Amino acid sequence: MNKDVKRILLEDVAREAGVSTASVSRVLNRAPHVSERLRLKVETAVDRLGYVPDGTARALASRRIGAIGALVPTLDNPVFSAMIDSLERRLKQYDCRLLIATYRYSLAEEVESLRTLIQQGIDGAVLIGHDHLPATLRLFQQYELPYLTCWHSEEDPDWPSIGFDNAAPARGLAEHLVALGHCNIGVVTAPVEGNDRARARLQGFRQAIEAAGHTLPDDHVVTVEYGIEEGAAAFAKLMRLAPRPTAILCGNDVLAFGVMFAAQRAGIAIPEQLSVTGFDDLTQARFMQPALTTVATPADEVGRLVADALVTRIQGQATPHRQVLEARVVLRDSTAPPRPAFA
Repeated sequence: MNKDVKRILLEDVAREAGVSTASVSRVLNRAPHVSERLRLKVETAVDRLGYVPDGTARALASRRIGAIGALVPTLDNPVFSAMIDSLERRLKQYDCRLLIATYRYSLAEEVESLRTLIQQGIDGAVLIGHDHLPATLRLFQQYELPYLTCWHSEEDPDWPSIGFDNAAPARGLAEHLVALGHCNIGVVTAPVEGNDRARARLQGFRQAIEAAGHTLPDDHVVTVEYGIEEGAAAFAKLMRLAPRPTAILCGNDVLAFGVMFAAQRAGIAIPEQLSVTGFDDLTQARFMQPALTTVATPADEVGRLVADALVTRIQGQATPHRQVLEARVVLRDSTAPPRPAFA
């Protein structure tokens, strides 16, 4: 980490905003009777400089806070919860506590959440995925804060990582369907903007389908927010196509659960009339009727390795810049050859 990075002081913010330090303090402390013009000037200066209150900066310099920050897009997804649980259990062995912030897939909100964690006091931080705003990296550099990303396998000198390839197992799922004889395939995906995991999985699906000589038309790709209801709504949209897809690739297990429940309500048999796949291998996947074909992501292992590596970095020791784990395709009973007459 660059030791020459200048720490931003309250005086720097005041100078940037062209106001007194007392005015800056009033804005930051949310004092009453602060004009909108003053608030805007100070907040603009804070954003431009990446300022975090100085008391926390002094605490960070000691590296003795005993807290790690974790920024995750959501805890609604059980696979993230599993990783966080593993991370926290491992950190307790190092006598570290875990502070968690969510940002609902908004990268701008992620920056603000990181500012808050730094202000509260953390020794290091872990982020999900490879997509982050430049302001996030500047905060890490400015406050000499050890950090790691996880859940992806991108090679990037700015972002040390522990994760897995999202595209390769997605290709494996699509190749499995193609080998079974499916050529009319639908996809249900989470939004890809600011979400490199969803983007890589969609890319993997598309690559395998096109490599087999088939196409994935735009109307065969349905983008929805995360949730069972959303998966069910996506299923309904795909079933209005003519001819209807004989298989549906889902970007995560929860969307696949929604597809399966909706198919069963519609009287469409899985896998006889419709093959369905997920991604994550949540515990529920193996207990679905039929059991879900999916990809097993190493959530527990990621949590443990992130804890070990981040603590090592905080102690000033080097760790591998990039660690890639296995995410394997798990074939179960929700996929089968297509029924020729299904349309």
